Amino acid sequence: MEILLEYLAKGFLIMLSISMPCVLVAAGIGLVVGILQAVTQVQEQTIAAAPKILGVFLVIIIGGVGFIKLLTNLFTEGMVLAFNTVPKSEQFVLDSNYYKYTTPFEHEMKDKFKNIDNINEIMKNPGKVPYIDQNQRAKYTPAQKTAMPKPNLVETKKILGR
Repeated sequence: MEILLEYLAKGFLIMLSISMPCVLVAAGIGLVVGILQAVTQVQEQTIAAAPKILGVFLVIIIGGVGFIKLLTNLFTEGMVLAFNTVPKSEQFVLDSNYYKYTTPFEHEMKDKFKNIDNINEIMKNPGKVPYIDQNQRAKYTPAQKTAMPKPNLVETKKILGR
């Protein structure tokens, strides 16, 4: 988890290092143009826009190669984390039965509610859960054994008497 937080922090720093020169140049040009407008008493809003656009454009042209290198290095490091570091670390590996409780693919969901003819029936009765068979209804899995175990849905319903 620390690796991912470090990568996120590095991404924020790179975002700031790319955007900060452009913002500072635009602010500096705006300040200079504002002082010149105050001295000459020309209060036209559009006068400041062209120099700001030109200044930011020049900053992007001058620093563009460096910005691209920063982003490329960040992307490369992200791919190394995603495909080399994380899969080889036991901290990040999912349980072998992870996909048993999730349905990542749409075609696997076709017979999920095979005992309900219409999805509107489910929407009309939100408290009634449609089970495929009675074994699923009777299935009970206790909460994980931790220092302060939190009851799961079945245990919570038993506690509340529902």
